[in-house]
Formats: sequence, structure tokens, C-alpha cells
Amino acid sequence: MFSYFANPERFLKLAKWLVPPLCVLGLAGMLIGLGAGLFVAPPDYQQGDAARIMYVHVPAAWLGMFAYAFLAFASLINFVWRHNLADAAAKAAAPIGAAFTFLALLTGSLWGKPMWGAYWVWDARLTSMLVMLFMYLGYIAVRSIVPDEARAARLAAIIAMVGAINLPIIKFSVEWWSSLHQTSSVFRAGGPAIEFSMLWPLLVAALGYTAFFGWLVLLQMLTELDRHKIARLQRRLAGGRISRPDAPQRRLEDD
Repeated sequence: MFSYFANPERFLKLAKWLVPPLCVLGLAGMLIGLGAGLFVAPPDYQQGDAARIMYVHVPAAWLGMFAYAFLAFASLINFVWRHNLADAAAKAAAPIGAAFTFLALLTGSLWGKPMWGAYWVWDARLTSMLVMLFMYLGYIAVRSIVPDEARAARLAAIIAMVGAINLPIIKFSVEWWSSLHQTSSVFRAGGPAIEFSMLWPLLVAALGYTAFFGWLVLLQMLTELDRHKIARLQRRLAGGRISRPDAPQRRLEDD
């Protein structure tokens, strides 16, 4: 399946077909999930309405981790096989994942002030999420600063793959260390610990975030592929002019 869609022409057909439904699914999922979570779901019995921030925070944290896993996998494919599609996917995913990770940290800090009495504590989960944001920023910086595009892609891929070590730390940090952050209440042994009236908006919002991420990545990849096509065409045109510098003079002489 992967090798089949690694062909650029097949990928372009699939991507152009997927872009509209992903856009609709993403926007609808976010609007329905966030709207229901903020205005329909009941308040938490302990935290009250302050818990409603989880409908923004939890999907953002999930998307930040999912996007980094996607980035690391695409970087691995590009590092081993040097495939342009994998490189374009990684390059597209990095700023989107960084934005959602920042949103997760921001909303977590806003929630932490009334719950913990401080916007920030050096909690294991918060610290490992911050490290992931720095890895995102490092990847983006290398792609922007290193002038040689091929070298930048390989250096950035190494950063992304090394940073993947942090993903299980983020996931299990609450269980491994004494943490202020609450334990998992959705994906856990024994089933979710959240009432269905609060659970379904959370899941719908997470689905919307994920579809929205897919839509943005595909749009960025299509733009990147178009940029490469234009660059190749410009090089061909420039090569044609350089290889026949006397062509205009000959036409003038013939006249």
C-alpha cells in the first residue's frame, strides 16, 4: 500500500480526492465537539466549568503527539530511502504539530492556575511536552537556516527521529513519576473513566483535530510538490537559454 501511493502521480490523485472531505470532517468535528463540550456537556463535579478547557486541551495534546509520531515516521522514510513525498510530509507536519503542542501547553497552563495555584510547574508531563515543542522548533529551524535543502532535510530528520524517544516519556510520565498531572481517563485499562455525556464531545473534537491536521498536511504537500515542479521548469528554461547563447544573434543575422 505504501509503495503504491509513493508514486507521485498516484499520490496527487489521492490527495486531491481527500482534501475536500478532510476539510469538512475537520471543521465539523471541531465545531461540534468544542461546541458540545463548552455549552452542552455538564460541568465536572469537582472542577466545575473550569474542566471545560479539556475539550480544547486534550485534543490539542493528542494532536501534538500524533503529529510528532507522523513527523518522525516520515523523517525515517526520507532518511533511509530519500523519498521526496516523505520529506514533503515531514516538512508540512512540523509547524502544524508545533502549533497544536503550543496550544496544549497554553491551555494546560490556564487550567493549572485555578487547579494548582500556578500557571507552570516542572511536572513530568508538562516538561516532556515542552521538550517536544523544542524538538519541533529545532526541526523547523534547521529546515529554515541550512541553505542546502538536501542537507537540511537529513539533519532535520535526525532531530525528528531522536525526539521520538520523548513520546513514550510523555505518555507514561504520570505513571513513572510522582506527577501533579491527572492520569489517563480515556484510553486506560477498564475503559474510560469519563461519563459518556462528557466523553463523546471530547472524542468528536479529537477526530476533528486529526482530520484538520490531515487536511493541512495534504495542502502543504501539494504546495511543496508544485514548488518543486516550478523550480525544475525554471532550471530547464535557464539551461536552455545558457546552452544557446548565440541564438538571438543568429536570428538577427538571418534577418
